[in-house]
Amino acid sequence: MAKSVTVSKTTQEGTSLDTLVAEGKALYSIWKQTNSLKDSTKAKGFDTRLGKLLQQLKAQSTVDSGQISRQTLATYHVDKIDRRRRSEALWFVENEVDCREFVKNSKKGFTSLTALQAAMRKASKEAEADTTEVEAEEDTAKAEVSNVGQSNKPSKDDIVKSIVKACQYSGIDLLDIAEALMQIDTVSEAEEAETKVAA
Repeated sequence: MAKSVTVSKTTQEGTSLDTLVAEGKALYSIWKQTNSLKDSTKAKGFDTRLGKLLQQLKAQSTVDSGQISRQTLATYHVDKIDRRRRSEALWFVENEVDCREFVKNSKKGFTSLTALQAAMRKASKEAEADTTEVEAEEDTAKAEVSNVGQSNKPSKDDIVKSIVKACQYSGIDLLDIAEALMQIDTVSEAEEAETKVAA
């Protein structure tokens, strides 16, 4: 059974230093109590409040990446809260609209932000895989349409590209290949082929 958490109604959200420190102290005092995900993600729930506090601290960070220093975390009394829980709470607040929509549309309930995050990541990968599969099918269909009426023989450009790649791979100068190609008597070979066909 989840422990009930009573939060003082005098705790106000704000941006002043004293208000943020008070919020950090209040969050630290309720951190270890068990909360259901439904309760902790309400507007005044633990994870929502923690995420908003961390979001404000991240915005005030002097580091370009927005990383919050250990000293700042200690100043606001949230350094003792497990870093994974802090990370999940910040992730939840930064993706709150998507998270709430996902939970609303989900058929199963989630017991923690860890489970919600994993489910959203899995759904995102599946959607990405489906999109990639559809794009591949579309590309194949386009290629089939463009190849209608054409034979599978390589074009002149394809042959040239193959020769260039082979020369690069083998370390052979292209001019040597060009000279070798010029020495081939293609006229005699073509006449010989015509003679064989006519016979």
